[in-house]
This record gives sequence, C-alpha cells and structure tokens, in this order.
Amino acid sequence: MRTTVTLDEDVERLLREPTHRSRSSFKETLNQAIRTGLGRSPGKASRAPFIVNAKPLGLRSGLDPADLNKLADDLEVDALRQNNRRAATA
Repeated sequence: MRTTVTLDEDVERLLREPTHRSRSSFKETLNQAIRTGLGRSPGKASRAPFIVNAKPLGLRSGLDPADLNKLADDLEVDALRQNNRRAATA
C-alpha cells in the first residue's frame, strides 16, 4: 500500500541511523520500526543470509594472518622514513 506520511525531523533522524547501519532501504527500516512499535515481530528477512566461503591463504608457516595489518603498517612507516631521508639529502 502506498501512502504519504509527514515525519517530524527528529523522527527522520532516528530512522536514518539504523537505515545506514543495516544498509537497508528507508522504507524497510520504517516498516520494521512501525511493526516493533505496534508490538509485532518484524517479518523474516527476504534476503538469503550472506555466507562466506573461506579458503586457506596458503601462507608459509610462521606467518600469522592476524599480523598482516601490522606488517603493512611497518612497511608504510619504512617507506615514509626512506622518502624523508631522500627529501632531506636533496
């Protein structure tokens, strides 16, 4: 059913944050909020659940995948230091 509703500014702000967070449409968020407010459980998700098919990284032994961000940060710091040295000698 299509209808026009005028929302107060504070109500719109209250709806925008969960809309952004859940990456759903404003319409879906509004309908869910109304159902919840009226004491009905929200409808089941119409989308299939997102499933991650994990695959082994094939890393050499001794490399911890949790430390890869630290390694990238260290490499970036080293590159910046090297660039600063070049700039200082030029």
